[in-house]
Parts: sequence; C-alpha cells; structure tokens
Amino acid sequence: MKLKLPNPGLEDRILSHDELEHLEVEEAGDRPKWDNKAQYMLTCVGFCVGLGNVWRFPYLCQSHGGGAFMIPFLILLCAIGQRLRKPSIGVWRTINPYMLGVGIASMCVSFLVSLYYNTIIAWVMWYFFNSFQEPLPWSQCPINANRTGLVPECERSSPVDYFWYRETLNTSAAIEQTGGLQWWMILCLISAWGVLYVCCIRGIETTGKVELYMQIYIQYNLKITVKFVQSFYMKFIIEHKITYNM
Repeated sequence: MKLKLPNPGLEDRILSHDELEHLEVEEAGDRPKWDNKAQYMLTCVGFCVGLGNVWRFPYLCQSHGGGAFMIPFLILLCAIGQRLRKPSIGVWRTINPYMLGVGIASMCVSFLVSLYYNTIIAWVMWYFFNSFQEPLPWSQCPINANRTGLVPECERSSPVDYFWYRETLNTSAAIEQTGGLQWWMILCLISAWGVLYVCCIRGIETTGKVELYMQIYIQYNLKITVKFVQSFYMKFIIEHKITYNM
C-alpha cells in the first residue's frame, strides 16, 4: 500500500529508496553516526521527556499503556527525518516549498527552548556546587551578621525558600525593582552554554555516550526515589491504621 499525498510534484522532490541508499553510502565517510541503536533511542527518549517531565513521564506512560506510549512519539520524532535525511528546514522545504516557514519556526522554537533549558541547567549547577558542604546550605537557616541568632527572613519562611529566593536568585522586594546581576548565576549560565558548545563541536560520537549514561543514571535514581517514597507512604498508612484500630 502506497501513501498518496495531495501534493503535486512531491514524488519528484523526494528521492527513492535506492537513491537514498546510494546517497548515504557516498556521504557515510563525512557524516557522523551513532555508535549503537541504544544511544540513538535514549537520545530521542531524553528529547521527548525533557527536563520538566522527569517526574510526570512515568505516570503518563503508566496511564497510557506503558511502553506503547512512546511509540507514537518516536514515530513522529523520527519518521520524516529518517525518510528524507535532512535537517528541519530542508525536510519541510522538500515536502512543500511553501512549508519552509514551518522548518524556520521549529528552529526558532528549539533556540527559545535552549534559552530557558540552559537557565534551569544553571540552577542545577549552582545547587550541585553547593551540595559539597556539610550541612547543606538549604537544610538550616544561616546565622545573622551579628552572630546573635538566625536570619529573621529565613526564620519567617524556611531554609529551602530562603536559599532559593535569597541566596540563589536574590529576588527584589517588588516587581518595579529590577535588582542587579548575580555573578554566581552568570558563571553557572556561562558554564551551561559552554557544555552545550562542546557537545555541538564534538558531535554525536561524544554526546551519544553522555546521553546513554545520563538517561540510565536518571531513570535509576528516579526508580530508587519512587520506591523510597512509596515505602515511606506505606509505612505511614500502616502506622496510621494501627493507631486508629487501637
């Protein structure tokens, strides 16, 4: 069964399978490749999940049929590129020259996503650098300048909120006040963009290995965290039932 698209001249713009295979053999020496299929699949999964859906993704998979939930995402993510083997702008221009704007829009969206993703990564780096302390700076309130007690602002809220809003972001008192630049966050943001630059320069041979180990590490730690929360919750339920029955 052959799919017929209502687009005159589409077959002339899309290469046949034999032509694609011949073109791939010619470009194989110059184009970087994935070391194995696991790196490619985990990179696609990491792109689908992203940073904000790490906790929500297992619940969505479990609610929509388990692993089958990923199949439509992978097909939508890989089908057109696997067939045409071109970048985003070239893919949509091949399908229809009038759809060139879709490719440009997707490139702009990727750029905007990288802006706030790198901001989140900068926050992660800041917390990572501050985690090499005992006690952790967000576990207790700091001592005031006179060393006579704790910081009143932290006592009125919590150590976690104080570290986030005051030590990390140093937010202003009102929206009309712009505040100043925080040099520690600037350094973390530059480091995040530096990592992105290195990944782009090194290519998929290096980033594929990093993605493979990072996805395994994240999923492993996520599983341990979920099991810990589940066991703590079940222990609380059992103790509550025993107390209620007594």
